[in-house]
Amino acid sequence: MLDAILTCPSIQHPTSSILSMPISKEEVTKIATLSNLALTPEETESFSVQLAGIIAYIDQLSELDTANVKAWQQRSAGEAITSYAAREDRIEPSLGTDVALSNAPDPDLGHFGVPKVIT
Repeated sequence: MLDAILTCPSIQHPTSSILSMPISKEEVTKIATLSNLALTPEETESFSVQLAGIIAYIDQLSELDTANVKAWQQRSAGEAITSYAAREDRIEPSLGTDVALSNAPDPDLGHFGVPKVIT
């Protein structure tokens, strides 16, 4: 992955910032422990370098001019004008038992018969 980051022409970054590893091996080990992952020393080194490359790539976002970008405004489903929850409640006819069970492989007294899962 680091090779892809280093050789990607659209990514402009100083190689030294990647090699300075803003995420230490100790931090990678701590994250792995919290995630219940067992990493070899080689994997720890590799992830440290890869995460440093990802952070260097993400740091490029701070260079973007966002003066004309509207701030993101989170809304709950009830507040959003276009939300499905804002639609009018309507009572619609249901399928009915006969239609719902017409293609069921094992209709059982007006219910769907299913194989036993828990023994």
